[in-house]
Amino acid sequence: MVNENGTWYMKGLSRSDPSRIKTWQELAERISELGFLPLFSGEVEGFSAEEMVCPDFWWTGIREEDPWEWREIIASSHKAAYGKFFGKKAGFISLEWLPVFANYRRDGYDPDSAWEDGRLTRREKLIMDVLTDKDEGGELIFPDKQILSTELKQLAGFGKGGEKNFPGITTDLMMKLYLVTSDFRRRRNKKGSEYGMAVSVLTPPEAIWGYEAVTASYGEDPEQSLRRIVSRAQELFPKAEKSDILRLVK
Repeated sequence: MVNENGTWYMKGLSRSDPSRIKTWQELAERISELGFLPLFSGEVEGFSAEEMVCPDFWWTGIREEDPWEWREIIASSHKAAYGKFFGKKAGFISLEWLPVFANYRRDGYDPDSAWEDGRLTRREKLIMDVLTDKDEGGELIFPDKQILSTELKQLAGFGKGGEKNFPGITTDLMMKLYLVTSDFRRRRNKKGSEYGMAVSVLTPPEAIWGYEAVTASYGEDPEQSLRRIVSRAQELFPKAEKSDILRLVK
């Protein structure tokens, strides 16, 4: 998005451009090809879903053609990880590159060991405690609890009279790859009828893709993981400044 004289405009391609992405399936394929992709435009020109689609279709509410709807579909399909991964802004990471990002962002720490070593804040731990369990041997496990973020906020003790800044804390956990947005669902009233806008479901990636898949790069030095990420971005966008790439992926 660009701001011209106080008005925001979407970047993108014309309707007639044969290279533009037209379906969520095409976007999912592009994410898989590239490895990772911000949702909106940023420091690296051309490196966003926004710049690969036609701006006319944003926020139409037509699920088949609206990129804002596509993010919900891709998140719930689990064909890629979706969350606030790039400078605390939304984007996608392919399943191939997810363990690389997880290793770098976590520095090889699971949530429990991160808390023990002071790498997880108290409010972050409150949220992770709701979404994880321990087995009989005391090992951390990741059940797929499918809790709406509105419910998670209450269960973790945030909200009126409780802990503050739930959106900021969950964003930090997504940046650390301890959480992803695994789905979007409407809330239900007492009669079971859906109402309102779709609400995100925040989940540890291990609950979706399994512990071994998410932590597959733990044996690699985290700085080497970062170098691989930067090298991939440079390969895709050789004209981009390294400093801009680092601001995007660190």
